[in-house]
Amino acid sequence: QVQLVESGGGLVQTGGSLRLSCAASGRTFSRYAIGWFRQAPGKEREFVGSISWNGGYLHYGDSMKGRFTISRDNAKNTAYLQMNSLKPEDTAVYSCAAGSYSRRPRDYYAWGQGTQVTVSS
Repeated sequence: QVQLVESGGGLVQTGGSLRLSCAASGRTFSRYAIGWFRQAPGKEREFVGSISWNGGYLHYGDSMKGRFTISRDNAKNTAYLQMNSLKPEDTAVYSCAAGSYSRRPRDYYAWGQGTQVTVSS
């Protein structure tokens, strides 16, 4: 069983950048795709992006393309979400998840607790 912990969230001004980390415990991290999702108050969970087990495949939600970049370091059991050109509408709790390479939350079996990202205008 993989356990995930996110970090790196915080308060940033519009146009700023943040890098979130998703640290995994256990020896099976490299077997799974890692997905990033976000949820703002009163809104449904939104797909941010996903990276395959070896980093060879990536895809992103439409509103993140060109601004967000996902990467992973299997030697460190860690995945990353680099967020640039942040906008107030990016404000949400961001969570990482381990599972199948997919846009659907139901395809991920392990989730972190989430980290808050707040973008001020």
